Parts: sequence; structure tokens; C-alpha cells
Amino acid sequence: MSPKKGAIYLIPNTLGGESTHDILPGQVAEITTGLRCFAVEEVKSARRLLRKLDRTFPIDDSTFFPLNKRTSKDDLMSILLHVLNGHDVGIISEAGCPGIADPGAELVALCHSQGIHVYPMVGPSAFLLALMASGFSGQSFRFHGYLPKERKDRVRAMKDMEIETRRSGITHLFMDTPFRNMNVLEDLLNELGDSTELCIASNLTLPQQRIQTMTVADWRENARDLSKSPVVFLIGKSQGL
Repeated sequence: MSPKKGAIYLIPNTLGGESTHDILPGQVAEITTGLRCFAVEEVKSARRLLRKLDRTFPIDDSTFFPLNKRTSKDDLMSILLHVLNGHDVGIISEAGCPGIADPGAELVALCHSQGIHVYPMVGPSAFLLALMASGFSGQSFRFHGYLPKERKDRVRAMKDMEIETRRSGITHLFMDTPFRNMNVLEDLLNELGDSTELCIASNLTLPQQRIQTMTVADWRENARDLSKSPVVFLIGKSQGL
């Protein structure tokens, strides 16, 4: 008789900072600290989260499978086999929710193909928090993740978003790595029209959180240093105005 299949748990991580108690529900901590096998984007940050949830968590008794852009198909199959053999596995990204602009989707898809139960758990998602606080449409939106690294491709993508927002009112969300944030902001302020509305949400859930929606013209007068902050950018139309 084949062993009972395990399950996959999608474990949210914090968006930074040391506290988990005001960010992650108690049930997330309870389920997570009961697991001993994890597929993680970055082992160091996963271990840090586990110790935040439980200072006595048995790190040395746990198994960690790397799950990132370098993970091969064979590595994914090894994790899948672990679940098929009856082990529950938690997926942890470096920040926020797995599978959203972070690794996890490929493993989840494999698990669905094998009839394995997948359990998403409640936690912070930077793009959803930014959308909630932007004043833009939450009915019609598109999350692009990371924009192209090449400037000409990035600018073209931004202008396409601006055109579509003007035509349909859809909200566009995207992000980049902190060291490229100022390049992205410079392109937005130089290439988009004066009246285009832009929301910048930085350091979400952290004490230094700042979320502001203004026109591009106003942002040119009030731009701030984003070079060391996790940021979500939004192009949209303020509702009801």
C-alpha cells in the first residue's frame, strides 16, 4: 500500500522587520512550527522566520530544499516525491506570499497534477496592501511583478500601462529591486504625462511605511529616496474624482 500523501502549505513571510505577532496570524505560526520540511527561496531567511515564530524551533531536525530560479526540474521532482511519500512541506519565500512574484508556482502546479492538497495561509502581500491603500481601482487591476531591466523596454512597458489606464481605468502594479528603484522612479517622472497618477508604497508593514498617491507633476516636486526600500509602484486613476 502506498503511503498517504503529504500536503503543501504556502507560508507567508513578513515584509521585513523583526516582529511576526502583529503581521502573521497565530494559526500560521502553529501550523508552520509543526512542519519539519520546507521548500525555501533562501535558507537563511527561512530559518530566521522559523526562529521568530518559535525561539526553540528545531532547525537541525528540519530539511530545507532550495526553491528559486536556479531550481531544476529534477530538484522539483525530488520535493514532489517527498510529499508523495507522506511528508507535509511548507513553501517559504524571502518576503511576502509564495507564488506571487516569488518562487512556488511550479511546485504547486506539480502537486495539483498529483492530487496533493495545497493550503494557502493568510499573510502580507505587498501588492495587495499597496492596491488597498492607493485609491485606485481594485476591481480591475494587473500585477506585472518586475519590469524589464533594459531601460527602453521598461519605458515602453510604463507607457503602455499609462495608455491603458487612461482608456479603461485599470490599475497597473509593479516593483523592482531596491538598487533599481531610483532608475524606475526617474523613468516614471521623465516619461509619463503630468496628469498621470502614480502611487508609491514603500516599506509596507514597517514603522517607516509611506504610501502616497499624486500626479506625476506633483511627484516631480516631492520625489524621495527609494534606493534602500522595498517599493510597489502603481499607475491608476483615483476613484470618484
